[in-house]
Amino acid sequence: MTDSRLSPGDPAPALSLPDADGTTVSLADYRGKRVVVYFYPAAGTPGCTKQACDFRDSLAQLNDAGLEVLGVSPDKPAKLAKFRDEEGLTFPLLSDPEKTTLEAWGAFGEKTMYGKTVRGVIRSTFVIDPDGAVEVAQYNVRATGHVAKLIRDLKL
Repeated sequence: MTDSRLSPGDPAPALSLPDADGTTVSLADYRGKRVVVYFYPAAGTPGCTKQACDFRDSLAQLNDAGLEVLGVSPDKPAKLAKFRDEEGLTFPLLSDPEKTTLEAWGAFGEKTMYGKTVRGVIRSTFVIDPDGAVEVAQYNVRATGHVAKLIRDLKL
């Protein structure tokens, strides 16, 4: 089975998920803005914590450049709330336990982990333009150093 992937120019798939407080957040709410949507495997794990904290620490720079940030994982809202509070995260974390949004964005599928092919969350980052189209699509990104690379790629 081939997992579909997004490319620059594609319309961003619909995204409407509960945040850490159970409030529904939709990509449509951000129409007219550029949005970084990143998908990560699990709140509270070392790599995901490093990546989330990098986004947190770079948020002012991203916001100043007109970019909002949304993080998406299969975690339930209660786990996201704990993660947000423990790490002082200041951007929405969205819950996709059914993985339907992850799959629609190509961020769930086959990946290699410890030499084995498994199905799981593919750490991925997208930049969505103000009209709702994919501007940047990056799959299999590294947790460490990724935000700095994204900022360089976007020339911020």
